[in-house]
Amino acid sequence: MPENLTLTPETRTEPSGDFDPDAHAAEAEQRWGGTDPWAEAKRRTSSYTKEDWKRFKAEAADITARLADALRSGAPSDGDLAMDLAEEHRAHISRWFYECTYKIHRGLGETYVTDPRFTASFEATAPGLAAYLKSAIAANAARHNA
Repeated sequence: MPENLTLTPETRTEPSGDFDPDAHAAEAEQRWGGTDPWAEAKRRTSSYTKEDWKRFKAEAADITARLADALRSGAPSDGDLAMDLAEEHRAHISRWFYECTYKIHRGLGETYVTDPRFTASFEATAPGLAAYLKSAIAANAARHNA
């Protein structure tokens, strides 16, 4: 597959398993359409290849797995390990989609515990992970805004 080939919805979701980025597109556009982050994410992702989506998914899975390991080890969500992982999570979003400010990141953390779809995804990796990540995001934002 050529690297610059525009992906169809089917080939774009293949590297992501059951996750279909278009399935919630209307809802996402209703919530965030017209914002600068929305426009930036649309611009960036429009040129992503199948390999790009595979790299994105692998990086996300790695961060999530390390967060789950930190949770299971008993590392506090406001400790350096968890905050550093939250910072990696924020940087990952910035690298792939849009500049994820600490304010935006806090909002995402809140979504992870209030939207059952996000919560279920994190909880499938480790029970309590959604709340742990939300707390780590808040602590990391406070650390950087102090």
